[in-house]
Amino acid sequence: MSKQTVATKPSLEQILPAFGSSFLVRRYNSSCEHNLANWHFHPELELVFVNGGSGKRHIGKHMSYFNDGELILMGANLPHYGFTDRHSGNKSETVIQFKQDFLGPDFFNIPEMGFVKRLLELSKKGLVFNGETKERVGKKIEALAWADQYGRLIGLLSILKELAESKEYTVLNADGVAVAVNSKENDRMNLVYNYIRNHFKEHISLEEIADEVSMTVPAFCRYFKKISRKTFTKFVNEFRIVHASKLLAETSMSITEVSFESGFNNFSHFNKSFKEFTGKSPSAYRKDFDNIIDELD
Repeated sequence: MSKQTVATKPSLEQILPAFGSSFLVRRYNSSCEHNLANWHFHPELELVFVNGGSGKRHIGKHMSYFNDGELILMGANLPHYGFTDRHSGNKSETVIQFKQDFLGPDFFNIPEMGFVKRLLELSKKGLVFNGETKERVGKKIEALAWADQYGRLIGLLSILKELAESKEYTVLNADGVAVAVNSKENDRMNLVYNYIRNHFKEHISLEEIADEVSMTVPAFCRYFKKISRKTFTKFVNEFRIVHASKLLAETSMSITEVSFESGFNNFSHFNKSFKEFTGKSPSAYRKDFDNIIDELD
């Protein structure tokens, strides 16, 4: 393990599912520098499919390299780095993040879900899938990015079933360094994120959000940057862009309407921010989505 990893405490990443969803699905093109470069963790399990390319796995105590893409399942609170960057050469990357109890505390305890529960327990060590499983399930994971909420839910359950039945996997033995989340810190961040979720269409001043968690503005800014590795303003704008991308894909609203409905009061700022985050303009994003839907029909 590198000296950097030993010396650096992993930062907590807060996962925010889109509206109407209980888990997060995101697809990134190869040019999008989206992955956290820092050592980070989150309470959600993470399923990642990298379509083509090569890169490095650094999960918990485990470090190795992959070629020709990657399909990996990681358990909750396993510290890790991102898997791709501009040098990876991958076509795309699709990430699914979900809490083990996202369907309720007892869902995976029912007899029908016993084999999936075993998969989720084993994921605490980190699992890499290969062979036909990687290719077949990878396509299903990519398809989730274009499905509606119900389709995503049924699709995820089908994917977990297929992974649980597969024998084409390697255990990374990355456990032993899962991070215990400080409940007080987690509660404070949940207050912040819930406030953003409820007020992102409005202007949120640093004074009001700092007051929400009983902190001074300078103290809050230092705290939020330490936890998220982003400024509060950048995080809110990215939250708005995620919402905007959903509206572009699922509604016939004009791009101007999408901009204002997502909390951007300045249309040119919306266009610039959207392209910086997604690698595409809003109009190109919508066009690409429509083309993919046409291909699926």
